Amino acid sequence: MTNRILASLVALMLGFAALSVHASGAGGLMQSHVNLGDQASLQRGAKYFMNYCAGCHSLGYQRYSRMAEDLGLTEEDVQTWLNFSGAKFGDVMKSAMAPGDGVAFFGKAPPDLSLVARAKPGGPDWTYTFLKSFYVDETRPSGWNNTLLPGASMPNVLWDLQGTQRAVYEQSEHGESHIAGFEIAPAGRLSAAEYDSVVRDITNFLNYVGEPAAMKREAIGIWVVLFLAVFTFIAWLLKAEFWRDIH
Repeated sequence: MTNRILASLVALMLGFAALSVHASGAGGLMQSHVNLGDQASLQRGAKYFMNYCAGCHSLGYQRYSRMAEDLGLTEEDVQTWLNFSGAKFGDVMKSAMAPGDGVAFFGKAPPDLSLVARAKPGGPDWTYTFLKSFYVDETRPSGWNNTLLPGASMPNVLWDLQGTQRAVYEQSEHGESHIAGFEIAPAGRLSAAEYDSVVRDITNFLNYVGEPAAMKREAIGIWVVLFLAVFTFIAWLLKAEFWRDIH
């Protein structure tokens, strides 16, 4: 009986693992490989977000003070280098743009990104792929389009780092044109590898913002597993001792 139960548990765990792997690669998303344990990446991500994204997008469920505590920053660090709106240290991270201005500029107010890493299919992989999928499209009001989210109103705010990404088209057997890849012309201020690192840092930061408690939860997770393993072993020894005389 015990062996059958263990076999069932192992099979169930393998099933969940396979499902997780399948989901992470669903939809052709690029793998972000974010790591909430990389504090330096989170700090860089916060810097890039506040410099390139916070002008339009809010993080209405995150406070400057909580971010400082989790990312190992001081109040002076945050107020000097990351807070450009004049908000107080304990305030939530609101965009400097008024909703009405967002509607006037882009047709609708830019969304709050607090939960983007949790709301989108694929989680942080969606964010990572989205930021790498902009291309020049002169038919769009913004001058940009996105293969992951066609018709997006948002321009590529990171173009000066990445360079001007242009779509490369191919003809299908039926004569239909489709995007087969991208080319960069002209190049940006960063190499392809450096730009990937920037996008990964922003994605990592937004993944943290989506669930700040995940940092501590994952940190203590290994200790919980070890406790359960030791407790299971002790319980097995007790069971063997109690049943020894019966056998």
